[in-house]
Amino acid sequence: MENQTDVHEFILLGLVNDHRQQHILFVLFLLLYTSCLLGNGAILVVVLTDPRLHTPMYFFLGNLSCLDICYSTVTVPKMLSGFLTEQQSISFTACLTQLHFFHFLGSSEAVLLGVMAYDRYVAICNPLRYTVIMSKWACILLAVATWSAGFFHALMHTVVTSRLWFCGPNLVEHFFCDIKPLLKLACSSTALNLTLLSVVTGSIALSPFFLILLSYLYIISFLFFKVQTWKSRWKSFSTCASHLTIVAVFYIPVLSNYMLASARESSDRDMIISLL
Repeated sequence: MENQTDVHEFILLGLVNDHRQQHILFVLFLLLYTSCLLGNGAILVVVLTDPRLHTPMYFFLGNLSCLDICYSTVTVPKMLSGFLTEQQSISFTACLTQLHFFHFLGSSEAVLLGVMAYDRYVAICNPLRYTVIMSKWACILLAVATWSAGFFHALMHTVVTSRLWFCGPNLVEHFFCDIKPLLKLACSSTALNLTLLSVVTGSIALSPFFLILLSYLYIISFLFFKVQTWKSRWKSFSTCASHLTIVAVFYIPVLSNYMLASARESSDRDMIISLL
């Protein structure tokens, strides 16, 4: 029987092995990442500097832009460096750190999208009470709760993953350290990890999702039964269009990758969905 040794670093296999494709992908993702930084950075600057945008809707939009900048920065720079090197290694500690911040920021964004849907519900269905319900301190409290929920959710996964035993191999079939690719490499039982991934992560993803659906159900009902003209209806609903687009783009990969989680699912499928 061969001796089993602890793994102190992992090798990220990345998206492709072909060097020509890697160079093309490097340019593509560098442009996308730069666009992300510039676009979200511009939103943050405008929201912070323009007093007219110091409202609850733009406060939460600023939080979303900050999350998107950090969320992309957790994975993309490491992925870009992998396109230029033959072997992309990452230490065990750095891998857990990346896992933590990926799920911290991702789950925070899920909760924030639910908060933003509630904000639109109050603004459209209770306009006279909007400034009272969505007061400055209420917005700050919601933002703190959003970031805190994401942090402690990610901390839970980081702790239980760090307690697993990795004895080899150390090849991660992904372009960053996510939970499911790491569970495939674990030499100890991953039952608890998979249960937490399905139950807790599923709950923190689905709870805001159902809040979003409920909020828009009330909004649509209000617009059809309380607002008389189509012009007024469209004007009110147009403020929700971009939010609904982000919800769709965000929740398709989340629900596909982390609901009914299994460590044996197709890693290629997971990588493609994660790119969204």
